[in-house]
Amino acid sequence: MPQMSPMMWFSLFIMFSVTLILFNQLNFFSYKPTKIMKMTKKSSKKNINWMW
Repeated sequence: MPQMSPMMWFSLFIMFSVTLILFNQLNFFSYKPTKIMKMTKKSSKKNINWMW
């Protein structure tokens, strides 16, 4: 069974590394904390009136 050449392994490693970095950057920069902060502010304004 023939083995892959070292250059082929290196190019495969580079391809997966670049894919991982791009995927992480897309997820990081698509995160919008303002939406989450608005949602938490709305839910935290709920008042509880105790009757006793």
